[in-house]
Amino acid sequence: MPFQVTHGMPRPDDRFPYRRPGLPPPRRHAMNQAALARQLDALADLLARGEAAGAAAQAAELHARFPHEAEPLRLRALALLQLQQFQAALDAVRAAQARAPRSLPVLCNLGSILLAAGDTKAAIDAYHRALALEPDHAVALNGLGNACRAAGEHDAALVAYQRATAQMPGHVPAWLNLGALQFEAGQLDAAELAARRALALSPQHPDAWLLLGHVLGARGAEEEAMQVYAQAQRLAPADARPAYEFGLIAEQRKQLVLAVQAQARALQLDPTLHAALGQLVFLRRQLCDWTDLDGLSRALRERVAAGAGGIAPFGFLAEPASAAEQLQCARTAAAAIEARMAPLRRQLVPPPPRTDAARLRVGLVSNGFGEHPTGLLCVALVEALRAQPVDTHLFATQADDGGPIRARLHVAARLHPCERLAPLALAQAIRAQALDVLIDLRGYGGGSVAATLALRPAPLQAAWFAYPGTSGAAWIDYLITDPVVLPASLRGQFSEAIAYLPRCFQPSDTTRVVGQPPPRTALGLPARGMVYACFNNSYKFNPDSLERLLAVLRGVPDAVLWLLGGPEGADARLREQARRRGVAPQRLVFQPRLPHAQYLALYRHADLFLDTRPYGAHTTASDAIWAGCPVLTVAGDTFAARVAASLNQHLGLPELNCADDDAFIARAIELGRNEDTRTALRTRVAEQRAHADLFDMPALARDLVALLQRMVARQRSGLAPTDLDAAAPAYADHPAAAQEST
Repeated sequence: MPFQVTHGMPRPDDRFPYRRPGLPPPRRHAMNQAALARQLDALADLLARGEAAGAAAQAAELHARFPHEAEPLRLRALALLQLQQFQAALDAVRAAQARAPRSLPVLCNLGSILLAAGDTKAAIDAYHRALALEPDHAVALNGLGNACRAAGEHDAALVAYQRATAQMPGHVPAWLNLGALQFEAGQLDAAELAARRALALSPQHPDAWLLLGHVLGARGAEEEAMQVYAQAQRLAPADARPAYEFGLIAEQRKQLVLAVQAQARALQLDPTLHAALGQLVFLRRQLCDWTDLDGLSRALRERVAAGAGGIAPFGFLAEPASAAEQLQCARTAAAAIEARMAPLRRQLVPPPPRTDAARLRVGLVSNGFGEHPTGLLCVALVEALRAQPVDTHLFATQADDGGPIRARLHVAARLHPCERLAPLALAQAIRAQALDVLIDLRGYGGGSVAATLALRPAPLQAAWFAYPGTSGAAWIDYLITDPVVLPASLRGQFSEAIAYLPRCFQPSDTTRVVGQPPPRTALGLPARGMVYACFNNSYKFNPDSLERLLAVLRGVPDAVLWLLGGPEGADARLREQARRRGVAPQRLVFQPRLPHAQYLALYRHADLFLDTRPYGAHTTASDAIWAGCPVLTVAGDTFAARVAASLNQHLGLPELNCADDDAFIARAIELGRNEDTRTALRTRVAEQRAHADLFDMPALARDLVALLQRMVARQRSGLAPTDLDAAAPAYADHPAAAQEST
C-alpha cells in the first residue's frame, strides 16, 4: 500500500522565548524566567508522550501567566493539532505569530497546521515566508516539500526534499519523505536508496523500515519485504502498521495462517485499524475458519455503515451484505483513492492529436491478461473485435506468464506491457494512446488499476465483467452489464450509469477444448453414483451456503460433493462441518488445482454444478456450462449473486434459476435421484450451448462496439453519461457448434 506518513511535523522542542514587538520588555524576575522554562519543558514532555489534551490545558494556563510570550501559544497550537482541532490550532499559532512575526519555528508550525487543515496554498505560502528568513533551513524545506506534495506539485516537492537532504544530510524525516515521493512515482531504485540512507542514520526508525518494506514489496521481493516488516515489528511492538503490512505480504505469498496471525495482532494493537479487520475476515473466509466469524462480520458491516475507511471492497463482496452496503463500502474506498490521486492529475500531459477520430479507439486495463479468469474469459472476445471498426489496446499490469492466452491476446490487439508501473506512469502510458474509452477489467481486485483510473487517463471510462459490483467512484462513467445481473430493483445501488448489453454481459473463450479426464476412481470419486460439483473458491463458502449443499447430500445418500481444494486446512474444516451436520466427511471429495485444460475436463464427471451464495460462481459457471455440466443457482440480491442466473437465462435454461433455497434443494435432490432426468438435462445443455447466443463472441463484439459508440457519441456531444437500454442484439453464425468437443 502507498507510504502515506508525512514526516517532519512540528517538533515541540523548537522553543524560543519571544516578546511582542513594539512593547517594552516585561519586567520579569529570574524566578519567572526559570518557571517559564520549566513549564515549557513539561509541555514538551507531554507532547512527546502524546498527552495532547493535558498539554493544551497546561499551555493555556501558561499563556495566562505569560501573555506576551509566543512559546506557550505555539505549543498549545501543536497540542491542538494533535487533537485535530484545526481551527483552534490555527487561532493559537496565529496568536503566537502576532507575538513573534519573524519566528521561523512559528512560521513552520503555521505551515504544518494549515497543511493538516487542508489549505495547501496557504501552507506553501507560510513555508516560503519561513524560508525568506533562512533560505536553507532543512526543516522549513521539508515542510515545503510536504505542502507541495499534498498540492500535487511533484517537481517542487522533489526539489524541496532534495534541498533539505543536501542542507542537512542527517535529517531523517526529509530522507523518508523524499523516498516516499519517489516510491509514489514508481522510482523504486531512488526510493530504496532514500530508505536505506534513513536507516543508516537511524537504524531503529520503524518508518524507515516500513518504507523499505513497501519498496521491496513493489519490486516483488516479497520474502525480503516480510523480513523488513518483521524487523519493524520488533522495533515498534506497539505499532499496528508493521503487522498489517506483514499480513498483506503473507497473503500475497499464500501463507494465509501467518497472515491471519499478523492481521489479528494489528487489530489487537489498533482496534480502529479497519483495514486489518477487513483483511482478517476475508482471510478467515478463505480458510473456511468460521469460529466467531459472525461477530467479526457484523463488526465489519457496522464499520462500513459508519463510513470507516480502509476496508477492501473486493473482500466485502463475500459478506452477507446488501447491495446498498456494498455501495457504501465502495464509495468510502473510492473517496480515499480520490483524495490521494486528485493532486496528481495536473501532472498528466494532454493526449496526442488524433488523425483518425472516426475509428473507435478502445483500451482495456487489467492484471489478468494471461492464465487468469479475466484473460480466459475475454480472449475470444478480443479476437472477435478484430472484425469490428475499432482499435483495441490492452494495458497489462502483470508480467507476461508465457502462456497461450497472453500469446493470443498479443496477436489480437496492441498489448502494452505495464507491469510494476506506478499509477501516474500507467495513466500516462494510457493517455499517450489517445483513447476514446477505457474499460476497467480489474476494479478493486488488486494492483493499481483503481488509482490509475482515478487520474482520468481517458475521456470516458467504463467497468465491465471483472469486478462484480459497483465502483462507487466518480471516475467510472458506465458499468457494462445485462438486465439479469443488474435488474431495475438494484439500479439505485450503483454509482455508474448503466449500459445494458442485449445478451449476457460475460464473454467466454469459445475455442476451449474439453478433453478426457482420468477415471473417476483416480480422482477420488466413487465408480458410480451422483456427483455434485462446486469448484468455487473457498471464500465463497459460509455456514448457510454449505448447509444448503449438505441438505442436498442428505437427500441423495449415494451422492458425493466434489469441491476445489482450499488453502491450509480449509478442506479439513469443511469436512468437520459436514460431520457435525450429519454428513459423512468422506462424501466431500477435494480436487487439487490443475492447469485450466485439465480442470475443464473434470466436468465430464460432474452431473450437476451447485452454486454458492451470496458470492456465486462466475468463471466457474461459464466453464461448467461450456463443458456440458448444468448449473443450479438462486438469483440473489447482489451482482455477485446473479452471474450464474444470467448465464442460465441466456443459455435458454431459466428453469435452473431457483426461486429460493428450498426450491434449490428440492430441484438438486430430484436431479440426483433421477438419472434419466439429469441425462436429458445434460443433453439440453449441449444443444443450447450450440445454438443459444451465450457463446456467440462475434455477435457480442458487435453489440459491445455498438454500445461503446453510443457512449462515445454522447461524450463527444458534451452530454453526461446516462443509462443506456439494450438495443436489439446482433447475431452471427454461431461458432460453438463447429467447435463442439464432446
